[in-house]
Amino acid sequence: MRYIESALGRLKLASCVTVASGTFGLEYFRLRDAAGEPLLPQESLGAYVSKTITYEPKAGNPSPRLCETECGLLNSIGLQNPGLKGFLQNDLPVLKETLHIPLIVSFSGSSTDEFCEMITAMEPYQEIAGFEVNVSCPNVEKEGIAFGADPEVIHKLVSRLAAITDKELIVKLSPNVTDIAQMALAAQEAGASSLALINTLWGMAIDWKTGKAMLSKKVGGYSGRGVKPVALALVYKAAQVAKIPILAMGGIHTWQDALEFIYAGASAVAVGTANFIDPGAPVKIAKGLHDYCKANDIHIRDLIAKVK
Repeated sequence: MRYIESALGRLKLASCVTVASGTFGLEYFRLRDAAGEPLLPQESLGAYVSKTITYEPKAGNPSPRLCETECGLLNSIGLQNPGLKGFLQNDLPVLKETLHIPLIVSFSGSSTDEFCEMITAMEPYQEIAGFEVNVSCPNVEKEGIAFGADPEVIHKLVSRLAAITDKELIVKLSPNVTDIAQMALAAQEAGASSLALINTLWGMAIDWKTGKAMLSKKVGGYSGRGVKPVALALVYKAAQVAKIPILAMGGIHTWQDALEFIYAGASAVAVGTANFIDPGAPVKIAKGLHDYCKANDIHIRDLIAKVK
């Protein structure tokens, strides 16, 4: 995979392909093809990103909380997770035993102090290579406005987190903002070592026969093929101002999709909704990128932000 080696700030990646938080369980690594070989060899991935955890356990939203649309997927899972304590006691040992690629832990808090308490608790664990800071959740200090919607709040939060950790610090930005470049700059200036974008867009579906919303919470996060043009544009805009690497996601289903994001300015890509359609998608994407680069005798790093 030497043609597609990359890096996210402090974290070296043997492959520029990763998986998006909450879309890829460890069970996928147990899948086998017809010959009995692993369908998803870990070596095809540069890192594994965990499902987002919160300080306290969350049961998630009531069903229905998933809905297929014409060009993607709506979800309103509600960050179902075992909480920080449950993750460290039960999930992290399993991840440590299973993974031989870098582990990036995605986490979110409801206040700046909560974010800091969580990263302080996780920092001593050597099996954690980096953190993905999910700033799309409501900030109780700002009357429920998402952390990622205010550059001053992002700067304050990331400044405090950067002072605590020596690990890779990835700030995952929300697309539901007026100016993504402003948010990217705020995170960079505060000490983020890389960025991740995009998180899901707001979306909704209604049954025209009954007038009933298809999700219990009415509005949810929209991902999949339909968001790709938006994601590409936002990655490009962020890359125009940010000097730190970008982990891009949003509608990536093929290696050609991934290559577009590299041209737009991404140093690595994460496969999300495609995993639900084809569990082998990340491996196919990594192989496609590798074969393309090998055939053209180029390295993936040479194509970053080279859109014409």
